[in-house]
Amino acid sequence: MNVRRLIPTTAVAGAVALGIVSLSACAGTSDAADKGSSGKLDVVASFYPMQYLAEQIGGGHVAVDTLTKPGVEPHDLELKPKQIGELGEADVILYLKGIQPAVDDAIAQAGVKNTVDAATLTTLEAHGDEVGHEHGTEEHAGEEHGAEEAGHEGHDHGSEAGTDPHIWLDPVKYAEVAKGVGAALEKADPAHAADYKKNTDALVKKLGALNTEFETGLKNTATKTFITTHSAFGYLAERYGLEQEGITGIDPESEPSPARIKELQDIAKKDKVSTVFFETLASDKTAKTLAGDTGLTTDVLDPLEGITDKSKGDDYIEVMQSNLAALKKALGAK
Repeated sequence: MNVRRLIPTTAVAGAVALGIVSLSACAGTSDAADKGSSGKLDVVASFYPMQYLAEQIGGGHVAVDTLTKPGVEPHDLELKPKQIGELGEADVILYLKGIQPAVDDAIAQAGVKNTVDAATLTTLEAHGDEVGHEHGTEEHAGEEHGAEEAGHEGHDHGSEAGTDPHIWLDPVKYAEVAKGVGAALEKADPAHAADYKKNTDALVKKLGALNTEFETGLKNTATKTFITTHSAFGYLAERYGLEQEGITGIDPESEPSPARIKELQDIAKKDKVSTVFFETLASDKTAKTLAGDTGLTTDVLDPLEGITDKSKGDDYIEVMQSNLAALKKALGAK
């Protein structure tokens, strides 16, 4: 059974309710249009990658609340009508359309003026089940293939049908999103625009350094192929010339077919794959079964949808560095 279905709906709703109530209590005390020097901009982030941007760029000028609490799988989040109404009291809403259908619907109803969809701040592409997909004007060293057999019968991910929303796992695309978020905060709270600009520049610089670490660390490897339970790493694979082979597709709820498992076993032998990766918020059962059948090891490749006590790092940069270390080990980096 997939662990994503083991999270009680009432527990999720309760966690969200606590966050929303806390948010609304402070949101009612100020307005984005007339912030004082001591007032803070109330920002609601849909899940951790958006929360990290808001905190890093907003600094001391923002009060950030996230709809998805630590340990909750983002795709499964549901909101009650009352919570949707309270969402409208935020000064700024930051989300990524396509990851959380229930949140997308709630935000559309909230009617908050300063609503930022991160999917519009960079270029989304199709990964996982798109064969021969054209990647627009960007040049990418890698080529995504092989997850078409997994099927996508669950969520309609992405702002357009078939697009992959996991843009934050590519530091370059994440930096593009950061610039857009910075501009949005400047517009929402012009009194602190200079600080938002400074913080945005600092974050973009950190993401640039992270990109360099990945480029250098993955330049020379024994193999370019890695197997992961959830096809969340398409952008990362393209950026660094790797090939992601997902046990399931973009949709983490889907189950692999016997044919797909057999294909992965053949790929593992052909491409000298050593490791099957699983993630922190999902069951490792399928990964361990595949690994056991093929004599491979297992390790964590974190899609960074949330930070928990199981995360190998305290924030985005640290967890991404842990991901890099795991990839270097699995791919035989020289």
